[in-house]
Amino acid sequence: MTFRDGPIDGVIWKPLKFFNDHRGWLCEYFRHDELDPAHHPVMAYMSQTKPGVARGPHEHIDQTDYFCFIGPSQFKVFLWDARPASPTYGHRDIKTVGDGDPFALVIPPGVVHAYKNVGDTDGLVFNGANRLYKGWKRQDPIDEIRHEDVKDSPYVME
Repeated sequence: MTFRDGPIDGVIWKPLKFFNDHRGWLCEYFRHDELDPAHHPVMAYMSQTKPGVARGPHEHIDQTDYFCFIGPSQFKVFLWDARPASPTYGHRDIKTVGDGDPFALVIPPGVVHAYKNVGDTDGLVFNGANRLYKGWKRQDPIDEIRHEDVKDSPYVME
C-alpha cells in the first residue's frame, strides 16, 4: 500500500497552552467540556522515551488514544489511515511536536500510529485512553495490532 500525505478523518490535533507565572507553569491536557464523550479517558499513563527511540507503529481495534506531547523533548508523530471505509483511507500525516510546540492528539481506532523522540533528551508523553488496558481487572485480550516487526510493513517511519 502506498500512502499520500494529508489530514486524517477523525484525528484531532489540538495545540496546548502553557499558563506561566512566578511559580512555574500549568497546562490543561484535556477538559470534558472540550472533548467528545466517546473519547473521554478511562485510564491514563505517562511514559518516558529515550532520544532516538520509537514506539509503534501499532493500531487499536476499539480504543481511542489521547496523547499529549509537551516536552521536554520533541517527537516526530506518524499517522496512517488504514480504515478502508474512511474518506481519508491511505492518507499519512506526520508532525513534529513537543517542546516548543505542545499538542494533544486524538487518534481513533484503525489509525496506525507511531512516534519517535527526535530530540536530545528524554521525553515524556501522556496518554488518556478511552478503554482500560486489557479490560476490567486486566482480563481481556490487548486491543492492539502491532506492526513494528512486520517484514515489508507499509508503515514506515522516515
